[in-house]
Amino acid sequence: MSKIWFITGASKGFGREWAEAALERGDSVAGTARNLDDVTELVDAYPDTFLPLQLDVTDHAADTAAVQAAHKRFGRLDVVVNNAGFGHFGMVEELAEDEVRAQLETNFFGALWVTQAALPIMRAQGSGHIIQVSSIGGISAFPTVGVYHASKWALEGLSQSLAQEVAGFGIHVTLIEPGGYSTDWSGASAKRSEEIAAYAGVREQAANRPSAADPGKPEATRSAILKVVDAENPPLRIFFGKAPLGIAEKDYASRLETWREWQPVSEEAHGS
Repeated sequence: MSKIWFITGASKGFGREWAEAALERGDSVAGTARNLDDVTELVDAYPDTFLPLQLDVTDHAADTAAVQAAHKRFGRLDVVVNNAGFGHFGMVEELAEDEVRAQLETNFFGALWVTQAALPIMRAQGSGHIIQVSSIGGISAFPTVGVYHASKWALEGLSQSLAQEVAGFGIHVTLIEPGGYSTDWSGASAKRSEEIAAYAGVREQAANRPSAADPGKPEATRSAILKVVDAENPPLRIFFGKAPLGIAEKDYASRLETWREWQPVSEEAHGS
């Protein structure tokens, strides 16, 4: 049976790739974009199965209205993809309050509002799949993108709790955790703080991360996302790309080593 998708940020990047993949196989998609001119090709190619919705995900009321409009048009919601987001580059000391709030409003709160709007529909259906687009930056962290990590770590924790809360209603939750890809995430879509000269050395080292040397191809994620949404028992978390697993293994090995080293102090803190 064909699926009904709701995808935020469907005009480019992963959102566009996944919208096209779903439409090409006969599914229906409600796709949001800040500028509907950016999805004209999808409207023209799939007039009956693609619903364009203008949306800024930071608008709570608009998020709810968009989800309801999609449900009204197609009669159900099988897959909700919280893809809209951007990267903000800046050392923690460099971050302005409005920059921090903007990052969280889009990457975290936008996903939360859309999720909350979809859940009553999915509970009534007794089925559904929430896809949260996180990042390898949702489980690990690097210099220069601390506030981006904060937004994704928040989404990770929220979604792990959510998965346990809604499993009994037949609703699945999956966190997609991509590594580096050839998108404009670090280019035109990115925001940047005013730089403090003292961090020039840190910035240079961060720019030379090996993980950025071999970016994945966004179009290659099409078959992967379809496998995830078609799975009878989809994963809570899945990496997209070759690099994330190695990063995670190194990071978690280091965490475990430190926790074990300091376990005597941890137990001391417990008391007798």
